Amino acid sequence: MEEEDEDGSIESLLRWASHLGISDASTTTHHSLSLGSSLFVSHFPHSGGRGLGAVRDLRMGELILRVPKSALMTTDSVMQDTNLSQALNSHPSLSSTQILNVCLLYEVGKGKASRWYPYLVHLPKSYDILAMFGEFEKTALQVDEAIWVTEKAVLKAKSEWKQAHALMEDLKFKPQLLTFKAWVWASATISSRTLHIPWDSAGCLCPVGDLFNYDAPGKEPSDIGDLEDLLSSSSIHDGSLSNEDNTTVADAEQLDSQSQRLTDGGFEDDANAYCFYARANYNKGDQVLLCYGTYTNLELLEHYGFILQENPNDKVFIPLEPAVYSSTSWSRESLYIHYNGKPSFALLAALRLWATPQIKRRSVAHFVYSGSKISADNEIFIMKWLSKTCHGVLKNLPTSIEDDTLLLNAMDNSQDFCTFLEVAKLMSFRDEVDTFLEVHNMKDKCSDSNIVLSRKTRWSMNKWKLTIQWRINYKKVLLDCISYCSQILDSLME
Repeated sequence: MEEEDEDGSIESLLRWASHLGISDASTTTHHSLSLGSSLFVSHFPHSGGRGLGAVRDLRMGELILRVPKSALMTTDSVMQDTNLSQALNSHPSLSSTQILNVCLLYEVGKGKASRWYPYLVHLPKSYDILAMFGEFEKTALQVDEAIWVTEKAVLKAKSEWKQAHALMEDLKFKPQLLTFKAWVWASATISSRTLHIPWDSAGCLCPVGDLFNYDAPGKEPSDIGDLEDLLSSSSIHDGSLSNEDNTTVADAEQLDSQSQRLTDGGFEDDANAYCFYARANYNKGDQVLLCYGTYTNLELLEHYGFILQENPNDKVFIPLEPAVYSSTSWSRESLYIHYNGKPSFALLAALRLWATPQIKRRSVAHFVYSGSKISADNEIFIMKWLSKTCHGVLKNLPTSIEDDTLLLNAMDNSQDFCTFLEVAKLMSFRDEVDTFLEVHNMKDKCSDSNIVLSRKTRWSMNKWKLTIQWRINYKKVLLDCISYCSQILDSLME
């Protein structure tokens, strides 16, 4: 998720953190204000990069890190600077997130004079969130929804930067800190690293606490059995699944993961600190993870700049007939395909009603909302329709999952860029590779065996790789849905 530090070791950050009272000791005595009792910083190349590991065996629910309020970077703490506070009073229309953005850049501009300097120098130099995607990376996502989300993220970042520009000029920011590049870096830092605090919707930057890598919440319920178990164990006691309250079922699909995220930690008034707890049992040496919340892979890419190869919360939306939406009161957001290829409860229900003649829908609604099939013919029809629709989506995309896998393997297995280009020449498609070369003015350099990629080009290639990984996962969900439909059809036709 982030680069290794280029300037200095992590020890300087940990010494500074300990001095501020940041502690991972299991007790709260004055002698325990230190780090190294429960956690250590290490590199986990296959699961997030730099992160925190367990110094000893940790038990689920055990307090493993405390970061006092005084160590958090918040709008309030930075605004103790009189110059900044007075300037902000002249710009009341800015959002809390924009203000925190400005505060972060303001502290960066102070250099070593900033009280957070030991923390700031260890922040990543670049991010891969969607707001930093160029035209090439955006197009490489291939899927209209993903392209639209990327365009929206870029436009939002540019709009917020322009709105805050006058404030930054009032504060006499250095020229390099006034640029959109600097703004989107600060925005990415806040988007990917802030933690929730009750007194500011922008959140806080939490030294050491933001080194935890991401662990996705547990699998969402995907069938009626899981759903009924969830409802019976939750605070929802009304067991009826009528048309009028079917949104309860859709909401229930999120309850487990939402309640689970609360066990990871938060700001505690009694301790006047941000407290983190082990979300599982960890053995000595294991990476200790934190759940940021429930996100699809596209959302992870948008806000954090990474994706998960196995994300139990991923979703794929497919084009539906307008009549599907009008045949039911399910929200559009609940009509999706799960990461494992199974249609969501709401999507199955909506399709079963849609495939039923309108005059009969009222009489079969109770079957639909209890998760039951209406008839074999109805089920066969919707499985064939689902399979055909998924096939159509895949066919309309520029590359197949096989093409994408070959391209990704070439990136992973090539020793250098020249080797990658040699492998790419043997592929059945070259358009995407040629476009990348054109964008970076490298068409005429392909014959140079000693070609050295600039930092900008390497960064772009990393984002390109993320787009390929994302669209492979997207296509895999559609292929798994086709397989699911085929299995259901085989069972119905026996």
